[in-house]
Amino acid sequence: MTLNQNPNFEMGSSPKSPVPLSESKGAAPCDELHIYHIHGFPACDAAGFGPAFLGNWQEEDYAFLFFSEPSEPSIDRLLAARPDLTLLDKYHMKYDDWHGVKPVPFRVGRLLIYPPWDPPRTQKKTYGIQLDPGVVFGTGTHATTRDCLEAIDRLLPDKTIQTALDLGTGTGVLAIAAATLGCRHAVAVDLNGLAVQTAARNVRKNGLQDRVWVLQGEAETLIGCRADLLVANVHHAVMQKLVRSEAFSSKRWFVLSGLLRRQAKEIREMLIRRRADVLETWHRDDTWFTMLGKNPERSP
Repeated sequence: MTLNQNPNFEMGSSPKSPVPLSESKGAAPCDELHIYHIHGFPACDAAGFGPAFLGNWQEEDYAFLFFSEPSEPSIDRLLAARPDLTLLDKYHMKYDDWHGVKPVPFRVGRLLIYPPWDPPRTQKKTYGIQLDPGVVFGTGTHATTRDCLEAIDRLLPDKTIQTALDLGTGTGVLAIAAATLGCRHAVAVDLNGLAVQTAARNVRKNGLQDRVWVLQGEAETLIGCRADLLVANVHHAVMQKLVRSEAFSSKRWFVLSGLLRRQAKEIREMLIRRRADVLETWHRDDTWFTMLGKNPERSP
């Protein structure tokens, strides 16, 4: 699979114009979360649980079912129908507490990221991105995400960067930012099904369906997608595999993040051995590290 296989992809596309931002405010998806921690693989959707169901976060052989209101009767029916499932625990918390911070508008370079229910006033020379994190971790304000956004903002005046690959996309914000700032096409990849659903919803909210694809799969497999720019905000073990892969060298530019100090040092040494140039490094509180770099030119 290559990035130019989308029949709706127009080679003449130009950077998206700043989004007109309303001054009206709406409501967050919900005030409270009711979360049910289950051992097993429940196949569930809103059709079975009703409108209070917000999603299923599957992590290996454990699942977290999210609801906007208490849903014990629904869980009881699920467990009665599926004796292979076990309810391990249940949690009740505020929506903002789940994210660790209240989703609010924030700016990085030319980008203004905001939740759909809290749009800021219009600002000149600003590219607005609606970001609804749902129940997926990632309001965009984590140090690694912000530094990736800053790196993308710095790179994309370069008109030679036409395609981007975002591995570990989460809510999709980095792929959306790349498309908003000038990439003609971007692919957003995540292994988690709920993250894929959330990212696809954010792509639609920003009107970028013809320029951003969202795929579910392993980063180590889908790094083979052709792209000028690779953005990877992933776990250290996955990053090691990505940098070692032959496909990594085919990406002219890269932004790598999600690394702690010692991990970043190791990845940097791997990059140097591959003759890649690390052009800039960000670190927040000397804890989270992000690298912007360039691979050596390949002979035709």
